[in-house]
Amino acid sequence: MVYTSSLGSVIVRATHLGICQPSHAVTYALRRQSVRSLISTRDISNFLRACLYRIRKNMMVDTGSTSKQEPVVDVNPEKDDDTDYASGGWKSEDGRLSCGYSSFRGRRASMEDFYDIKTSKIDGQTICLFGIFDGHGGSRAAEYLKQNLFGNLLKHPEFVTNTKCAISETYQQTDKDFLNSEKDTLRDDGSTASTAVLVGNHLYVANVGDSRTIISRKGKAIALSDDHKPNRSDERKRIENAGGIIMWAGTWRVGGVLAMSRAFGNRMLKQFVVAEPEIQEQAIDEELELLVLASDGLWDVVPNEDAISLAESEESPEAAARKLTETAFTRGSADNITCVVVRFHHQHKMTEAGEGSEVGAADNNLPNSSAENI
Repeated sequence: MVYTSSLGSVIVRATHLGICQPSHAVTYALRRQSVRSLISTRDISNFLRACLYRIRKNMMVDTGSTSKQEPVVDVNPEKDDDTDYASGGWKSEDGRLSCGYSSFRGRRASMEDFYDIKTSKIDGQTICLFGIFDGHGGSRAAEYLKQNLFGNLLKHPEFVTNTKCAISETYQQTDKDFLNSEKDTLRDDGSTASTAVLVGNHLYVANVGDSRTIISRKGKAIALSDDHKPNRSDERKRIENAGGIIMWAGTWRVGGVLAMSRAFGNRMLKQFVVAEPEIQEQAIDEELELLVLASDGLWDVVPNEDAISLAESEESPEAAARKLTETAFTRGSADNITCVVVRFHHQHKMTEAGEGSEVGAADNNLPNSSAENI
């Protein structure tokens, strides 16, 4: 017999009782669970893996990290004055990178899209993080990701040394944390996450759901994520092997309910709708020109090639982001529309004096954008 109650909930109860050490939590969980039913080998394996992650994380905090990390800068404001529309931009201190963002409620009654842009330095390496989070069934999951995902990632002990592993573990642990935070509610919010993480001269794109990230390499549009749709052959097989079904209800849906096969949240479908990201890595070289991340409100009506063509036609990434959201709206998108455009300036060189003045000017000209140390 496999367990009939959530092992995660047992751990939460252990925490509430003041049992802080992971080893104690394991003992307590197994003792509580043995009274009710047996635990499958797979469940124990998954649980011990989660505990190992916690132990490594605590060791980093308790013993002190040897990595030197500068304060994280939150590029976009915590809250926008106009919840229906927001746009802004940012430029890196060395002038080699600039980005713009645009987010529009569009024809939807409420806004469930969120975006996040952060930058820092670790051991002298520039770190930039860009994310698009498209909520469904409510905005809580997407908002939680904006508030926690990148912070959790930067705290991972292997963020610099094994970035792919850090991203994968952080995605899945953050999903568990969100579900735990919502355990006493009747909500069942979910969210996509499409993120681009720059560590030195490497770009890591991770995706869960049907938001999407593409790049322009020598003018050619290249997708760095593959939408997680239930009718994708590999996703259908994974879901059916887990005991789920794919049904047609206007579009292909997991259990006839959810039109994507991976997501954060969605507790009722969690056995089938996982938050394990697919990750692609790219070297940042002179052929890499643009990076575009967007929710499906854009991709539903704007093909990848059009998105790159439209973005390249604008001088600044902020103008490009606005152009993309406006184009999606005029083409009839019925969803929230949010995008981030990143432009790489490979030949850009500045003196220290010019560097400070140019960055300052960029910030002063963006009333909807602010930088704040967190």
